[in-house]
Amino acid sequence: MVLSALPTAADPPQLLPAREQMAFTLGFHIILVPFGLAFTFMMLVCHYRALRRGDQQALVLAQRWSKVAAVLFAVGAVSGTVLTFELGLLWPGLMGKYGPAFGFPFAVEGLFFFLEAIFVAIYIYGWQRLPPWPHFFTGVVVTLAGVGGTASVIAANSWMNQPAGIAVRNGRVVGVIPSQVFFNGAFWWEMVHMLLAAYIVAGFMVAGVYAWGLLKGRRDHYHRLGFAVPFTVAAIAMPLQFLVGDTIARQVYDREPAKFSAVELLPTTGDHVPETLGGIFVDGRVRYGIQLPDVASILAGFTPSTKIKGFDAIPAAVRPTDSVVSIVHLAFDVMVATASLLLLLALWFAWQWWRRRAVPTNRWFLRSSAVSGLVALVSLESGWVVTEVGRQPWTVVGLLLTENAVATQGNLWPLFSTVLVIYACVAVGALYVLRTLRRRWSEEGAEAAVVPYGPRAAPATNGHTFGGDDA
Repeated sequence: MVLSALPTAADPPQLLPAREQMAFTLGFHIILVPFGLAFTFMMLVCHYRALRRGDQQALVLAQRWSKVAAVLFAVGAVSGTVLTFELGLLWPGLMGKYGPAFGFPFAVEGLFFFLEAIFVAIYIYGWQRLPPWPHFFTGVVVTLAGVGGTASVIAANSWMNQPAGIAVRNGRVVGVIPSQVFFNGAFWWEMVHMLLAAYIVAGFMVAGVYAWGLLKGRRDHYHRLGFAVPFTVAAIAMPLQFLVGDTIARQVYDREPAKFSAVELLPTTGDHVPETLGGIFVDGRVRYGIQLPDVASILAGFTPSTKIKGFDAIPAAVRPTDSVVSIVHLAFDVMVATASLLLLLALWFAWQWWRRRAVPTNRWFLRSSAVSGLVALVSLESGWVVTEVGRQPWTVVGLLLTENAVATQGNLWPLFSTVLVIYACVAVGALYVLRTLRRRWSEEGAEAAVVPYGPRAAPATNGHTFGGDDA
């Protein structure tokens, strides 16, 4: 989990291709995480609504979304497996020295992965074969397993930022406390941050598809519900994400001063530190940025007199390069800017809903919603750049430098090229399947779609229409 930064003359020759490959594969895989973690939850919301209210269109949505989730799960399985092998192939220094600790969360993740895979298959196969409520609860297992798998990967990543639970002797791990490795000092905040990010990205991306349909005049219940469910989930998560992000910023200030210095573009230690918008780091100096006086100190400690460590407080041997600092700072700016736009869109939705109790039909709102998924995706990728590049030059902070973790033998560029080809084929194949499904559903129409459980022959007195003999 070591993202790209510009190389220096002292770097091992394998470092650049290893970083580029890891950056590409991780950036690709993280796009799929929100769909395994949050999209399945939205699928269950529609499924639950259908079973409780007899909403046939909600059930059609749940079935169709389950097929999309299955396709994306398969792609995620491929990209996630490649990432696992990359850790050993590209970063033997990490796995060789700290594998007993770092490997534990991945062992747990493997258990959740197999559990998720099994119940994804049961849920997909269960349409028209299982009774409605037992079928619904197989989907609940899918969602919970996705949360567990994501928590395991976050545990490994957060351990690299704040290692704990190990005893080291002569450069080797001689003792591991699994609970402390997993639930390290950075785990809970990173986990909640990623969980909310997944709901935001999946919510806005799925809602964007139906916003486009609403713009084209498809104002039926199917499209309004397809928009309202994911957008509401994302809109609820958005303000919570700001609160969590603000708290994480102070956690980074307390425990990862080098990363915080990069975020704030701060060359020297001091108080009354300004917040720099934009700008880059060149020869140890800030260039081209717009500075807001005292704001960084206020955000870090609620007072302008809060002292923040600059790069002069970091030993020169482990000080991040100018390119790393610039990348982290600009990525943080992009993350905050895109998240702010999404928050405004969520507030716009809340205002319109409060006034009319209906999905907004304002064309500018729908246009904004249609592109909100891409904006959310940019925000997600930017946040991961801050987390990963902000740790440099360390792979495990305070224990292992990235230059000592990388493979020292062989030419890694052909391996990177092969991975690019494989991922391109997987992406094209997935897009083809999804486009085929979309075309088929468009031709079939929502009203004419076969309801997965079918209506009762004699409707129940409570008005529910599911769970007949064929279920």
